[in-house]
Amino acid sequence: MAIGTDRYASRGDTLLFIACVGLSIAALSLPDQWRDPLAQGLRQSVLAPFLFLQRQTELLAAARYRYDGVVAQRDSAVLAATFLPELRSENARLRGLLGLSARLGSGYVSAEVLHQPEPTNPLSFVVSAGKREGVRPLSAVVSPEGLVGLVASVDEHTSVVLSWAHPEFRASAVAQDGNVVGIAAPHGAEGPNVWLLELQGVLYRQQVPAGTVIVTSGLGGVFPRGIPIGAVIGPAGEEKGWGRTYLVRPLIHPAELSHVMILTSTRPAGSDLRNAFTVPADSALPREAPPR
Repeated sequence: MAIGTDRYASRGDTLLFIACVGLSIAALSLPDQWRDPLAQGLRQSVLAPFLFLQRQTELLAAARYRYDGVVAQRDSAVLAATFLPELRSENARLRGLLGLSARLGSGYVSAEVLHQPEPTNPLSFVVSAGKREGVRPLSAVVSPEGLVGLVASVDEHTSVVLSWAHPEFRASAVAQDGNVVGIAAPHGAEGPNVWLLELQGVLYRQQVPAGTVIVTSGLGGVFPRGIPIGAVIGPAGEEKGWGRTYLVRPLIHPAELSHVMILTSTRPAGSDLRNAFTVPADSALPREAPPR
């Protein structure tokens, strides 16, 4: 019984299809003055609901396409806004490097900070300049803000730099006005104090006010005179012996660096770089109390 019904339906569909084809051929064979009014009448009556659905489907497809475009633009804008502060900071730092290079004139090599030499060593980093570029061990590494560290070892095209936070870092230092002399060294080897420096060996009778800018003194032949190191934020705690120790907040954090400058040995001995760096006035420097 079911088979007969299926066969009847199949024959009915076939006959309907043949009839539609015949009507189509007959409509195509009609003269234009009869065919056009007939087609218009069909569009306005029998085919009107189907044409309306087709129009709505096209509008929905266009709206979906525009929606996808708006979502893509919004995601691009959100992504750009996420990286905008970093891009501005990097652009400002690159402009600072260009200004520093103009003030230095010569005797330096520009380098990009590549990575840490060891995954567990955040206190040193590798830069993209080596022997071929004129870099030598113990060369001073600087940024527009001031002293970054010194070169520890050199390969053909890369070098390992010890930042000022490294336990082995030392620099002969002096107050910007020249009244106080001491040794700049890391304040601690771990914890939050690793990102502070100490000004050691200050004469007991000398008082160093908070905000005093500390620069390299040029003694020892490693660092030229006048490279900014940081600003004094207060005494380092209990006084011992014949000297005082002061905490110094460095002017640049190693993690903020993407490019640096390495001062080469071609720089004249005894050169003073105080005019090459732009250091904020004492009143603009941090005057935070030392950590307890």
